[in-house]
Amino acid sequence: SDTPTHIELYKAFPGVRSVVHTHSKWATSWAQAKCGIPALGTTHADNFYGEIPCTRALTDEEIQGEYEKNTGLVIAETFKEKAIDPLKVGAVLVANHGPFAWGPTCGKAVENAAVMEYAAEMAYITTRLNSEASIPKALLQKHFFRKHGDSAYYGQK
Repeated sequence: SDTPTHIELYKAFPGVRSVVHTHSKWATSWAQAKCGIPALGTTHADNFYGEIPCTRALTDEEIQGEYEKNTGLVIAETFKEKAIDPLKVGAVLVANHGPFAWGPTCGKAVENAAVMEYAAEMAYITTRLNSEASIPKALLQKHFFRKHGDSAYYGQK
């Protein structure tokens, strides 16, 4: 039933070959609150280059029309408007709905969904302990790029 959503993501995001959609508790809670998941620490930064964004709410017309297609279109719109590279942030929250994750392989899409759920839980706890929590840009960059891209060096070869 979500195939039209996936098709829009494949069309909008070159390099994406797999999409995962869940209703996991913590990520869905952020989606229902219409809040992105902030990058606060290195676990998040190891996998996502910045905040996992939340889309705008779909309009009544979008919901009553081609709902699943429009869900994909609002995800693509969010990444375009915020100038986010979907291969560097392989996940999104659809407002009032839930999380979607993707990647170049099925394994990477599932990994992104699982890490997003863990990051969502940690971000909730962190923001309750310190509402001003943040990650320095240098630390975000270091943790993301040591695992991703042409200069990646982290892990076993």
